[in-house]
Amino acid sequence: MNARRSNSRRWQKEGVKQQRMAQRGKAQRGMSKEELRSEGKLRVAYQGVEGAFSHMACGLLCPRYAPVACRTFDEALRTVEEGGAEVALIPIENTLGGRVAEIHQLLSETALFIAGEGFMPIEHHLLGVEGSRLEDLRCILSHPQALLQCRRLVASLAVDTEARLDTAGSAREVAERGDGGVAALASRLAAEIYGLRVLRERVEDKIGNTTRFITMSREEAQVDGEAICLTSLLFRTRSVPAALYKALGGFATNGVNLIRLESYVQYDSQVAEFYVEVEGSKHDAAVRRALEELQMFSERVRLLGSYVAAERAR
Repeated sequence: MNARRSNSRRWQKEGVKQQRMAQRGKAQRGMSKEELRSEGKLRVAYQGVEGAFSHMACGLLCPRYAPVACRTFDEALRTVEEGGAEVALIPIENTLGGRVAEIHQLLSETALFIAGEGFMPIEHHLLGVEGSRLEDLRCILSHPQALLQCRRLVASLAVDTEARLDTAGSAREVAERGDGGVAALASRLAAEIYGLRVLRERVEDKIGNTTRFITMSREEAQVDGEAICLTSLLFRTRSVPAALYKALGGFATNGVNLIRLESYVQYDSQVAEFYVEVEGSKHDAAVRRALEELQMFSERVRLLGSYVAAERAR
């Protein structure tokens, strides 16, 4: 198995270029779903509020789409399923925080397809109200992933942490509370939107921190035969000896590079399911043969889609 996609160095390729794009691509202010629909605009659903990193990613990775804010990842996917947006932009993993576990559960439940991927550098800042000081902080609010990505800061300040649904929502809460003892981990854009002061810049544990996003659509992506593609899928093996070994054997015998294999257990089940990414399109003969062999040893196979690999993934 080639582990290059889990290697953090790969995620830093063209990092300076992406950073400049992210700084220039401050996301546009959101409009309601009804307003966007009436104007006939393309829409991208994201989880969070204005100033969230997913909001910023919409401007960077989906510049032709108007952002539609959703409270949860599940709501963002349902918004696309119900026609309230054309695509959803969802974070799936981060170089410091690892995979976003909730997404794997939702991928198994949604009828949407993965239609693309993209990468965005993540810069965390510690934000507080005017007059707040580091030595007075008692608690830091943010999304669980942000708290994971800034563990060294939290440890150095020896403060409590409280998880919230998103980073920008944490910033908004800090502004509303007006308590100098409470701060948020969020973007500089969130500080500007909610009138907060940057108490400390760039507090992520490692410079080059990057999040991978996937776009989810009601339609499968149409990929060019010459494009470098990835294919994502979910499967559950049959209850027979060496089922996983046999299920994956088809990728090896057909020369298909398996670049990601992750297991997880559904909330309502004690049976492990697997998320897989391979190089190539489902239309490639070798990939088709490997999928046929996988089906022989699986109870369930859900093809999430073939899509063009992002530049930094190549």
